[in-house]
Amino acid sequence: VQLQASGGGLVQAGGSLRLSCAASGRIFSSNIMAWYRRAPGKQRELVATITSAGSTNYADSVKDRFTISRDNAKNTVYLQMNSLEPEDTAVYYCWISQGYWGQGTQVTVSS
Repeated sequence: VQLQASGGGLVQAGGSLRLSCAASGRIFSSNIMAWYRRAPGKQRELVATITSAGSTNYADSVKDRFTISRDNAKNTVYLQMNSLEPEDTAVYYCWISQGYWGQGTQVTVSS
């Protein structure tokens, strides 16, 4: 199983970015996909999760600003990030419940 993340970049505070993560290989039809992030000097933080049935959960810090979604036909998970804040600056990683991680994509929010 491989996860390929994309969509990071540099954006001003208040802006938006959309991350994508495509899974390939032997993917179980029932799974959970998630986005984590690690900011400089901080521990890895769970950002959002989504089940294959579409149930979602969010960290309090991103609730009402970020939206996780998925396309099961494409084995792809998305993270729409709006109203970005400098505190959202981090490397974002996608994860699948079979125990695999994507390579990480840098998100930098300037003030």
